Amino acid sequence: MSDTGIPADLRAALTAAARARRLLVASDYDGCVAPIVSRPEDAVPNPASITALESAAALADTEVAVISGREIAVLASLSGLGVPVTLVGSHGSEFDTGFAVEVTDAARSLLVRLIDELRDISARFPGSTVETKPASTVLHVRNADPDDAATALECARSGPGSWDGVHSTEGKCVLELAVIETSKGHALDVLRERLDCDVVIYVGDDVTDEKAFAHLRPEAGDIGIKVGEGATAAGFRIEDTDDVAAVFDYVATERRAALDA
Repeated sequence: MSDTGIPADLRAALTAAARARRLLVASDYDGCVAPIVSRPEDAVPNPASITALESAAALADTEVAVISGREIAVLASLSGLGVPVTLVGSHGSEFDTGFAVEVTDAARSLLVRLIDELRDISARFPGSTVETKPASTVLHVRNADPDDAATALECARSGPGSWDGVHSTEGKCVLELAVIETSKGHALDVLRERLDCDVVIYVGDDVTDEKAFAHLRPEAGDIGIKVGEGATAAGFRIEDTDDVAAVFDYVATERRAALDA
């Protein structure tokens, strides 16, 4: 695969990261491993990204993780990824061992109320839909009229999104309301410690990925890569999911070379 979509300074940083004692390559799913689509259930991964991620995960002292807003079971089904790749769902709160924070009976009751409220809002705005997860619910407005989408999001934001015990996460054409606190940044910290990694490469495209970028340590060689436009704390930027695949392939190739040296 060509690495022409990778800026020269990013290639140099990736080459340096590939020499780490233990390396973690982590990424968001939608908008990174898989292109953004109008129906979330149709988000098929870029085959080149899957090949590169699995190649990297097969290398010694190299860990690969996908951290997504999706629930972990759906993420596994859509991506087709599994061990040795680590999957983390629900914006960093859902690991293979369960949720990082206990979901209490009170939280489950709150979730039922949130789902009902979002469904009431969605029914008023054609094209909007509601997704349910084990600890959250999501209002999707990508397929709604732009004015309706903005109004629906504001209704959710100022209504159930303002309730006590609700944690709101804004994304591209979505608002997620969770009954436990979520953070991709916290997930990266957990993975870094659990997997004993010195250097982390993280690829993300959405507002939620900024929490992950904020937990990186550039002074230690960590690399944050923003996909697409928009303000970001990441140190590097690429254009699209084809560039993401090129980055993964480049990292796998450089890591293999570093290990063989």
